[in-house]
Amino acid sequence: MTVPNTPPDPARADADAVTDAVPDPYAPPRPPAPGSYPVLDLVSAKRSDEPALQRLMPELRVGAVTVLACLVLGVAMAALWAWLAPKVPLVVDGNKILYGDPEGEQRAGADSVFVLIGLGMGLLTALGAFLLTRKRGGGIAVAVGLAVGGLLASFGAWGLGRWLGPSGDLVAEARRVGNGGHFRADIDLGAYGAVLAWPMAAMVVLLALSAAFGKREEDPPPYWAGPYAAPVPPADGAPAAPTEAGPVFPHDGRPTPPYDGRPAVPQDERPRPPEDGRQG
Repeated sequence: MTVPNTPPDPARADADAVTDAVPDPYAPPRPPAPGSYPVLDLVSAKRSDEPALQRLMPELRVGAVTVLACLVLGVAMAALWAWLAPKVPLVVDGNKILYGDPEGEQRAGADSVFVLIGLGMGLLTALGAFLLTRKRGGGIAVAVGLAVGGLLASFGAWGLGRWLGPSGDLVAEARRVGNGGHFRADIDLGAYGAVLAWPMAAMVVLLALSAAFGKREEDPPPYWAGPYAAPVPPADGAPAAPTEAGPVFPHDGRPTPPYDGRPAVPQDERPRPPEDGRQG
């Protein structure tokens, strides 16, 4: 049973007749229909037709150059390690080879020097890669190149440094210096984890630089201020000129004309349908 003197619900045509109603400013904009932006549609279609390998080529080149630069610096690291690492002194006593400094810590010192040089190389490569790729926004290729290149360069510096250092053939060296002679043992890593110093330092420095000085992307506008949003009236109350912006699409999908500067009509003052169609 219907309550007497109750007007019927407004029909769709009556709701469409209210043209000066302000749309919901919090309604998300409706996606543009295909063909609204032919230039963007053409670019999207072109990108979709490109092979995946062709789109990845710039990233692969950046990563390859980063790895190659790390390998070149790995040669310098090997030379520095062979030069700066402390060597274990040995002495020949008859048919025996004895330590010249039994309580020395040259072996641990060689590991420490390798780690310190690796940290410096990681800092240098991360700083150089960040400065050279900052305009393009860095990318995952830079991080992967630093990690892989730093690890390979550390292993290469380990092997090359042993080759550049003293000989590892202790018997041949003892025969060369003779009885009572002194010579130095070869350098080697006792802690294999030292090879991780370079890639780990590079990752930490790159992350810190990217967070502090990296390229910033502009924040997207809120959904109520998108390309289909109605303009906001001026704060001083002056009427704003009509705009040519696109229509606003409320939840029901009906286009609403742009804001013309007139104040919105309150809900209780909007025109109502005639009351001659009451239901008793």
